[in-house]
Amino acid sequence: MSAVSIHSLHKHYPGVHALNNVDLTIPQGEFFGLLGPNGAGKTTLISVMAGLTRATSGEVSVMGFDVVKQYRQARQHLGVVPQEVVFDPFFTVGEMLRIQSGYFGLGRSNRAWIEELLETLHLTSKMNTRMRALSGGMKRRVLIAQALVHRPAVLVLDEPTAGVDVELRKILWQFTTKLHQEGHTIILTTHYLEEAEALCNQIAIINQGEVVALDSKQGLLARNPYRMLRVTVSEAPEKLPERLVPLLHEQKDTDFTFRLHRKDDPIADVLHALRHAGVEIMDLHIGEPTLESVFLTLTE
Repeated sequence: MSAVSIHSLHKHYPGVHALNNVDLTIPQGEFFGLLGPNGAGKTTLISVMAGLTRATSGEVSVMGFDVVKQYRQARQHLGVVPQEVVFDPFFTVGEMLRIQSGYFGLGRSNRAWIEELLETLHLTSKMNTRMRALSGGMKRRVLIAQALVHRPAVLVLDEPTAGVDVELRKILWQFTTKLHQEGHTIILTTHYLEEAEALCNQIAIINQGEVVALDSKQGLLARNPYRMLRVTVSEAPEKLPERLVPLLHEQKDTDFTFRLHRKDDPIADVLHALRHAGVEIMDLHIGEPTLESVFLTLTE
């Protein structure tokens, strides 16, 4: 059984086809990246999964439960950390979490888990503080605790590190990595592509409501066969060897950057051509393909 199963999903708004025949299967225990530019349909897809938006057509299930026909069971297995910071300003942190726990029929037996969440997210000292008195970063930590209060099998993080400081980002990723190791399925949307590259095993890229790529991180990176070789020389030559001219991507003073095809343009050949032309090489740097370069290619 998959953690999330999406089949032939469509969502129409007036004049907009927000989701266009989306098919996705996310295995249990996956750290899954859902990437795309602004307006691509990511938040709409999450809203359909969470039961906040009704799809025009298609089916979505969470842990085998249909999000429409079996919405109680589906929501029991799903936790969502929203992109927007939404809270009731008059409740304390502890009250917010106890109320959220009560929504799922969890009583005093859940107190120990709430205390663990507070400690892990460095919120224990804020337990009796009203939400309106918290900083933006602290409010986001409370949202994360809310999403986890019922111990869902699937956790969705919608832009969780947008606008947060380095400390919270570090705490968040340590915590989510721990949850993933314990068997939780994590679905991450982020515009910080280096986060997705570091954390996710499988990645889907959605653009204009369609899934344009679905592959492992290694598979996506392999779609870009080029790498950059930056060579710093002691003195710029008057003329580059003819063989290197088509490969030159950029030149700044004595720094030359070459765009090399992994199979057709061996690095050794470039260095040999420079040395043969009497160019003294002072330093070099190899830039491997990044998820950002693949993302830009697929979404442009």
